[in-house]
Amino acid sequence: MTLARGSAGAFEHNRMVMLFSMMDGSREVGCAISSSAMDDLEHVARTRPEQREEQFLRLRDRIEQCASRKFLAGEFEGTPPGIILRSIDFRS
Repeated sequence: MTLARGSAGAFEHNRMVMLFSMMDGSREVGCAISSSAMDDLEHVARTRPEQREEQFLRLRDRIEQCASRKFLAGEFEGTPPGIILRSIDFRS
């Protein structure tokens, strides 16, 4: 089962990740993508923290496709288990 779109969270400057969620039926799956992964997707050097939410929205479809692939592969991390996306997850 593919995940459905959840909510866009906020950028966590301390961890340098954008938080978001995906839905597995009625269950929310916590997700995060690193700022460097988003910059690599857009081929930019460094996006300012206040622009991260905008950047996430531009890249959201690609990010969610990758999160769904990791979910189906059972690639969970952390407690509680969630999906964390890094630059390497977008390489072919």
